[in-house]
Amino acid sequence: MEDFVIYEQAGPVVTLTLNRPEQRNALSTPAEFDAIVAACARINADRGVRAVILTGAGKAFCAGGNVKDMKARSGIAAGSPYQLRGGYRDGIQRIPLALYELEVPTIAAVNGPAIGAGCDLTCMCDMRIAGESALFAESFVKLGIIPGDGGAWLLPRAVGLAKAYEMAFTGDAIDAQEALACGLVSRVVPDDQLLDAARELAGRIARNPPHALRLTKRLLREGQHVRLDTLLELSAAFQALSHHTEDHQEALAAFFDKRPGNFKGA
Repeated sequence: MEDFVIYEQAGPVVTLTLNRPEQRNALSTPAEFDAIVAACARINADRGVRAVILTGAGKAFCAGGNVKDMKARSGIAAGSPYQLRGGYRDGIQRIPLALYELEVPTIAAVNGPAIGAGCDLTCMCDMRIAGESALFAESFVKLGIIPGDGGAWLLPRAVGLAKAYEMAFTGDAIDAQEALACGLVSRVVPDDQLLDAARELAGRIARNPPHALRLTKRLLREGQHVRLDTLLELSAAFQALSHHTEDHQEALAAFFDKRPGNFKGA
């Protein structure tokens, strides 16, 4: 079977492509969950990676869960309530944890519909760029279910509580321009320019010192749930580490020499 996740690396930038276009890149099997988790582990193990792009093959980013499986009570929808609970915890819920724990910045390049778990998948990334044909829907309620993969935690942090309530309670889709207006995406580009825009952004990120990128991302993550004094203490420790990296010295030299820095992650 062809890999569900295509892993491509160009210099310090990794592109992950969900590769089931005939199924609109739906998330439905343990093998598919495992593929995303394994790709994240591979990225974290490679200190040369500085940015990640996540996108979908074909005309959809990700159609969410497999509705046919839900109707047949098979796959992720199979079993007793207790078995279903375990299936979620040991299955699709591993994806938000794996993506959230990536140490490097992540960009979702949303190339079409991102529905249900697909919408939440975009929110698992740090940044989102949408093609003009992108659609986003927190649509679980329309199927009589709830966001089972972390959407109730992720979506409000992306769009604010009021908009998250609106999207989750109606289940209605929003287009790329509405996603831009509510802050779900940072920009909208023509579909044929989407990957180029994502790569350009990833390149600008990856040009910076990798230690500073990783530590900055960790601070932003921790800042979502700790007190200010705790974050300041962590910031002081991270800053002390940063001052003693070779990349910091190179950044200072490049600043005064008015040239690009040559950062090696040291």
